[in-house]
Amino acid sequence: MLLVAKATNPRKRQQGSIDELPSGALRVRVYAGTDPITKRRHDLVEVIPAGPNAWDHADEARRRFLAEIKQRRNPRTSATINQLLDRYLDQHQGGKSTVTGYSEYVDKHVRPFIGKTKVGEIDADILDSLYAELQRCRDHCKDRRQVHHRTPRPHECDERCRPHSCRPLGNATIRKIHYILSGAYKRAVRWRWVATSPMDQAEPPPVPSPDPQPPTPDEAARLITEAFRLDPDWGMLVWLTMVTGARRGELCGLRWRHVDLERSVVTVRRAIAQDGTATEEKDTKTHQRRHVTIDPGTVAALVEHRQRCEERCAALGLDLSPDAFVFSLLPDGSTHLKPSSLTQRYSRMADRLGIDTHLHNLRHYSATELIAAGVDVRTVAGRLGHGGGGTTTLRVYAAWVAEADQRAAQGLADRLPPRPDPVVDETERAKTNPRSPYERLAVTLRDRIIDGSIAAGQQLPTGKQLAEEFGVATATAQRAVTLLQVWDMVDVSRGRRAVVRSPDRGIGCAQQTDPGVDARGAARHLSPDRKRS
Repeated sequence: MLLVAKATNPRKRQQGSIDELPSGALRVRVYAGTDPITKRRHDLVEVIPAGPNAWDHADEARRRFLAEIKQRRNPRTSATINQLLDRYLDQHQGGKSTVTGYSEYVDKHVRPFIGKTKVGEIDADILDSLYAELQRCRDHCKDRRQVHHRTPRPHECDERCRPHSCRPLGNATIRKIHYILSGAYKRAVRWRWVATSPMDQAEPPPVPSPDPQPPTPDEAARLITEAFRLDPDWGMLVWLTMVTGARRGELCGLRWRHVDLERSVVTVRRAIAQDGTATEEKDTKTHQRRHVTIDPGTVAALVEHRQRCEERCAALGLDLSPDAFVFSLLPDGSTHLKPSSLTQRYSRMADRLGIDTHLHNLRHYSATELIAAGVDVRTVAGRLGHGGGGTTTLRVYAAWVAEADQRAAQGLADRLPPRPDPVVDETERAKTNPRSPYERLAVTLRDRIIDGSIAAGQQLPTGKQLAEEFGVATATAQRAVTLLQVWDMVDVSRGRRAVVRSPDRGIGCAQQTDPGVDARGAARHLSPDRKRS
């Protein structure tokens, strides 16, 4: 039987190409598939300098590219980026709010583009395309003619519904996304899903230059004065934020057992994190406690604040527990404030004063004033809770850094604006300086009673009649009558219209109301700012 040898090594089409450029250099190009971001052809390209062995080096580069492509098409696992991120976030050791923030980033900016791509197919070129898309438009629009509506619900468009305008995602946010992917790929290498991580070769945008914008001393004084005018408890919170430079979550988590008034020390141990409407108590951002010394003026303010808390508890037959929160909506301090509520209330107050700032800028104010007072950077970093021994403080507040060895607490106390005097009685202030509609209506009715237009013993019009006459809401008219009662101008009883008191009973006399009615308490009830707090 005659055996015929089978033909071997039949001619095959060579993968990739090597082109000679006019300069004599060789360009190696190998097709690597389609870019999942741009949906365009994706080639691996390398230029080999001209030389005697240029063709050999070019062929080596071509073979290396082919090996890389083969490894991507046949990775050690068929898992996708979505599966990697799911497992990584599920095992992440960060807090609930941290993991939620990471999930929001990847759900909006990563999964729609490379979520279904295999882990082994991602390279630096694809990551650069992803970052370029994030810098193009944060909403990843496909049609620039779309409209940004003020609400997703059915509505009639107004000036708040505006045409879409592409805005790039911030460099800091893109770097956070790079950090998330780097952490996920680090686990993938450890789990042997891939041999190497492509994140080392990707280039995220540069770190944005820090630009802290603390309020000026004049603006700080106006903010403090307005906060104490609205509510002494709210003023104490704003003041303590300015003095300690604490984060908003740390102030929400501050308990009375963390405040040593005898030693003038506030210990920051815990913080309140918020995820939507849900909150949790956790460690501080750096997972370290710190002791912050406070000046005598702040100690005196905290003593007054504690006395107010104890008086509210005593009125209800309760004791103020050492575990009570320093700032709380309940008299016994059993619940903490929500961080987002602090930010919103502070922003509204600043807007009313015409100051463009937000709550976190008080932290910048504390840091910059300490540095300007000559306090060394390590001490400032310790008070603010910065890690790295002052590296972060130097990077963020480089423009304010100066050498000195003064004590931090006394240095800051010398530069802070003076704490305002106790707030005047709001009910008396309304007589000469009415601000709200119901106060102005009450002053008008008071003037009519004094000049005799409304005689003693005469009934006032009903709330509805007053509302129609003065063009205000019925509730506003009723609050005006209540304020007249606080001024001892009228008698009010259930089911009857208000009756003007006789002159000998009180126009201009000392404010004495019925038993159980306290003028200052009624003023607090009438104040809209008090109700919002």
